Amino acid sequence: MKLVFIIGSGAVGKMTVGQELMKLTGLRLFHNHMAIEPVLAVFGTFNGKVVEEIRETIFREFAASGQKGMIFTYMWAFDHQSDWDYIEHVKEIFAPYGTEFYYVELIAPREIRLARNATENRILNKPSKADIEKSNERLMQEDSYRLVSYEGEIPFDNYLRIDNSNLSAEDTAKLIQETFSL
Repeated sequence: MKLVFIIGSGAVGKMTVGQELMKLTGLRLFHNHMAIEPVLAVFGTFNGKVVEEIRETIFREFAASGQKGMIFTYMWAFDHQSDWDYIEHVKEIFAPYGTEFYYVELIAPREIRLARNATENRILNKPSKADIEKSNERLMQEDSYRLVSYEGEIPFDNYLRIDNSNLSAEDTAKLIQETFSL
């Protein structure tokens, strides 16, 4: 089994690249908002405990499923040890199944991410982003976290950093597929 983490700041293109990578590889996409949006719809507000339980169940069941693999998108705050710990926790769920791990970090400047924040695909898949003004405010607040790694900070094998500012999602996915022979 393969597990591809696509990490990066808000609206950098994680989900859209993941959608294209799924088309190319047959790996299944579990983008972060697939757990967040139903919780927002039911509770009317973010409930981190429930989101975590949904993710946990999906990871455990998928890891044991015998499928080819998963693409998981995650906004990793590198300045928070809890996010490092979370990545290790997810790996521990998949490790007993002989999983190969891959890490793709997408980066793009704020102005590009703000433009991407209003795309039709993003709003379709993430209804909580439909109020563009509020979504833009959240995106700028997220920049208070360190969501871009330092050079050499990611210690894992199979790591790729891509500035996808001027790349289409299709070209970015193709680069990932070719780099890792997925």
